[in-house]
Amino acid sequence: MTSAADLAAIIRDRAGHDPVRLGLVLGSGLGHIAGQVDGTAIPYADLPGFPHAGVSGHDPHLVIGQLEGVRVAAFGGRAHYYESGDPAAMRLPLEVLKALGAESLILTNAAGSLRPDMPTGSVMLLSDHINFSGLNPLIGERTDARFVPMTAAHDPDLRARLRDAAALEGVHLHEGVYAWYSGPSFETPAEIRAIRLLGADAVGMSTVPEVILARFLSLHVAALSVVTNMAAGMSSESISHEHTKAMAPLGAAKLERLLRRTLRDMA
Repeated sequence: MTSAADLAAIIRDRAGHDPVRLGLVLGSGLGHIAGQVDGTAIPYADLPGFPHAGVSGHDPHLVIGQLEGVRVAAFGGRAHYYESGDPAAMRLPLEVLKALGAESLILTNAAGSLRPDMPTGSVMLLSDHINFSGLNPLIGERTDARFVPMTAAHDPDLRARLRDAAALEGVHLHEGVYAWYSGPSFETPAEIRAIRLLGADAVGMSTVPEVILARFLSLHVAALSVVTNMAAGMSSESISHEHTKAMAPLGAAKLERLLRRTLRDMA
């Protein structure tokens, strides 16, 4: 297997040797943001061990370059647990991000809302998460580094930057707890009632494994959800992946403004 260091060297040869400051993982329907990066797009297929295009609505390219004056690595798609049964599917890409010099990571996803006051098109900043699946990407890690503390997994300083950017941009930013459900089937109304009782505000099929891996790699991490539907039993709307892709643009414009302002303030 090609190592993260080897892949980082391949990427530097194609995209330049300046260190990356920030990684962006773009969820369903949000990959167009990678196209806003002024730099070099590298197909995942050119990077041994990177995930393939397994989910429609994702653009499997790594784009290295400038966005609002900050050198970023934008992942146009992610691997999900439900594609292969491997919760550590994003470990190698995040190890490569670390090898490229990044210290921070912002994750995005499409999610279902569990709150009537957070409708389709809303953007939610994750304050915390619930690993409802019970799976963990560090199972099998043999060093004591696997015992990762998760008390402040969602970085307070990075979250504050995003909150400030939202205020400056006039974007109403919800905050709440995200529950990771394994997928690929959507949740039942009974499961939604259960995770609402546990304290979840939104539900989705990604992100939590990447937060765990980011903390394992000592990356500062924050995550944002674009609400693409009300969760099962919360409304009469039909839930499907096609619906998710169709509704993602409602919140994507707000998300892009928020990300751009955050990066400008970091530059």
